[in-house]
Amino acid sequence: MRGKIKTTLNVVLITCYSYGSTHLGSLHRKMLLIDASSPMVQVNGNYLKLKAGYLFPEIARRVRAFSESHPETDLIRLGIGDVTEPLPLACRDAMKDAIDEMGTSDGFHGYGPEQGYSWLREAISKSDFYSRGCEISPEEIFVSDGSKCDSSNILDILGEDNRIAVTDPVYPVYVDSNVMTGRTGLSAESGRYDGLSYLPITAANGFEAQLPEEDVDLIYLCFPNNPTGAVATRKQLAKWVDYAQEHDALILFDAAYEAFIQNDLIPHSIYEINGARECAIEFRSFSKNAGFTGTRCAFTVIPKSLKGKAKNGEEIDLWSLWNRRQSTKFNGVSYIVQRGAAAVYSSEGKKQVNELVNFYMANAKIIRSHLSDLGLKVYGGENAPYVWIEVPEGVDSWGFFDQLLSKANVVGTPGSGFGASGEGYFRLSAFNSRLNVEQAMQRISATL
Repeated sequence: MRGKIKTTLNVVLITCYSYGSTHLGSLHRKMLLIDASSPMVQVNGNYLKLKAGYLFPEIARRVRAFSESHPETDLIRLGIGDVTEPLPLACRDAMKDAIDEMGTSDGFHGYGPEQGYSWLREAISKSDFYSRGCEISPEEIFVSDGSKCDSSNILDILGEDNRIAVTDPVYPVYVDSNVMTGRTGLSAESGRYDGLSYLPITAANGFEAQLPEEDVDLIYLCFPNNPTGAVATRKQLAKWVDYAQEHDALILFDAAYEAFIQNDLIPHSIYEINGARECAIEFRSFSKNAGFTGTRCAFTVIPKSLKGKAKNGEEIDLWSLWNRRQSTKFNGVSYIVQRGAAAVYSSEGKKQVNELVNFYMANAKIIRSHLSDLGLKVYGGENAPYVWIEVPEGVDSWGFFDQLLSKANVVGTPGSGFGASGEGYFRLSAFNSRLNVEQAMQRISATL
């Protein structure tokens, strides 16, 4: 059947031609009238509350516009926190072996467990938690394709009426995912959303978020912090665990950058704090330490002792809810990728991952040193791969972005894109080649 569509006011005229059943090739014309005023499919109106553009696509838009008008320019990108160095050899070899396995009848793997293969979960439990005195069993670890995804998807099992606190500046996904799911009001001129409690972390308070003045139910914490590079001491984390226990709150703890901690006194996991098993979910990733940004593997820890409440006051096991959510909505990470992730915990894998971490932290040291010599105030970069800079007087965050882009041909990230308290700051990432980092510092030195 083929047809033509004509529209007039609120009436749609569809002219259809069909082959007759009696005389082959004869055409019968049919006319249908449809009321075009019928309502269209409705969209999720919460998306309309989002600010004009997610931070990193907006950066990409500006960079693209500059590149199109200056095609000869060689840009150095120290903005988005994507890694640049090759995957560790141990991971590559494990993935190649897994591919060969998949090519045999005995070694082929189809659907795997949605929670992750037991051998990877056991390696994570032993190396990342029990080695630090944290009693996290393999069953409490859920392998996924990204901590960014999990930190958003976790809202599936949490009620919409929870009161939410985020640090400011903040990783944008924490805020935007709550906006998308209808947990906030509208955005004010400052960029802050009604319904969220913002906890400033700036130089004025030593980048230590203060406890909320009002009661909250969900608390997003990220340490080492993206974007400021700040870390939380054992004493500071204990303060949050105490608050969560006292107020029956839940901490959503993003530890994606824990591998970059250089100070032995800084905790790598919130579960190093007594009582955290009863009030915290932790997100981890292989993206930055082992270079899995393009390979996709991460995990989320939900202790079986963690409880929430239904509207009728009944205690609910969060582990079971997340297990059901993953079983329903997630098909698991591929066997090949999980074999690569498991190789991170081999003796060679640990050595090679440590070399990667040291390489990026050496880049961070170069950035800190050069910018400090220029008279800029710099923070972070000592236990995290991000350097947080106070922009020069008389220019705002996006103005400094445009200045570095146009004059130094270096791409960074404006602090205001991470929240109102990020205004006046700028983030540079240590994730790049040594040559690019050194050249970027030379360009900035020549510009400033």
